[in-house]
Amino acid sequence: MRPFLFFSFLALTAMVHGAEPVSVPPLAFTHRTLANGLDVYAAPDHTTPNVAIHVWYHVGSKDDPAGRSGFAHLFEHIMFKGTRHTKPETMDRLTEDVGGINNAFTADDVTVYHEIVPAHHLERLLWAEADRMAALKVDAHNFQSEREVVKEEYLQSVEAEPYGRFGEDIIKKSFVVHPYQRPTIGTIAELNAATLEDVRAFHNTYYRSDNATLVVVGDFQPAQLDAWVDKYFAPIPRPAGPVPRVTAREPARTREQRCREFYPNVPLPAVAVTYLGPAARSADALALEVAQEMLAGGNSSRLYQRLVYEKQLAQSVEFQADLREDMGLLVFRVVLAHGRSVAQVERALLAEIRRFAARPAGEAEVAKARNRLLTDRLHERETCQGKAAALAQAAVVLGDPRRVDTDLTRLQSVTAADVQRAVRTIFTEQNRLVFEGLPETMKETKR
Repeated sequence: MRPFLFFSFLALTAMVHGAEPVSVPPLAFTHRTLANGLDVYAAPDHTTPNVAIHVWYHVGSKDDPAGRSGFAHLFEHIMFKGTRHTKPETMDRLTEDVGGINNAFTADDVTVYHEIVPAHHLERLLWAEADRMAALKVDAHNFQSEREVVKEEYLQSVEAEPYGRFGEDIIKKSFVVHPYQRPTIGTIAELNAATLEDVRAFHNTYYRSDNATLVVVGDFQPAQLDAWVDKYFAPIPRPAGPVPRVTAREPARTREQRCREFYPNVPLPAVAVTYLGPAARSADALALEVAQEMLAGGNSSRLYQRLVYEKQLAQSVEFQADLREDMGLLVFRVVLAHGRSVAQVERALLAEIRRFAARPAGEAEVAKARNRLLTDRLHERETCQGKAAALAQAAVVLGDPRRVDTDLTRLQSVTAADVQRAVRTIFTEQNRLVFEGLPETMKETKR
């Protein structure tokens, strides 16, 4: 058994029995900002022969132009299509051909590119990331080919997926003003409406050094890393003018809202209940993570036990506290068991939500949820990839890189009272949206 895992097991066992919180060694990192605005975080780790490189661009689907959803996601694809100096898929050749990996993802607030390679390939990956930051080829061929790829991805993951459109509509209907209502993947109509000029303008606006964060974790020498960063990233010019930011503020809900849609690919009726919540930086964020674990974290969770196992009302039940940079959305989603009615399931779900908000949980239940979350974080810190992702998330989305460590301590101190206080102000009737997603075959019976 690896020493760190053994430490984790003993620490969590001690927590269950009421001992002092575990002291987790802090992640030793450095931070500097280049003259062109690029933030650089570095954390040497000589226990691994690898190195993880992350580049986080502070642009996500909320920054897509009005009527042009999917731009940030489209660039996730275009960024792999080569530069003025490289061929398409060069990142694959620099990583996969040497036993490494690379990937990317787009979220509401950020777009992230990351690689893991043997440490002696670090320099060439830094060069490649700097090259695509400064010299990306945004031409008609790359734009049109990747737009078709994204459209096909939409058809597969939304149109063809059971409950795919229902899931997309949950988000759309939950926001009135804030661009979080836009689907990250985009829509076919808005992708078709985009022009090459639109795409180039979006790239010039957001994919720049002063809107990016570089994180490197693994087996490297700090002085050598600094020299390579200065060599490849520092010459990239800083564009004039500030990066535009979303200023829209979602209005508070003042009464319960209800809506219903019919879908061709919904085999069984489903119901979603959403509540507007706080941002990821909120003091209640960790308490809401614990609430998520208590309510829907596996088969022993409250909602599964009550709605699926005991009452047999639901085929599946989910709850997510989706806390983003500007605000959060708390989403309950239930697929009904065969033969059950939406009204019956909704009553049972809302009763469980009210019960959870009204009565503090027992300490053992809260401790179990805390321990599962802490275990995930400790496992994350066992790899250079996990450390890089956690550090970047803290720095870019949470606005404080020290939270990569301090959140571990704060998580262990979350109490039943903290959880109840956090959810009681959110799970109110006036802050509630109830959304029914029904099979198209039920349309006639609902008239």
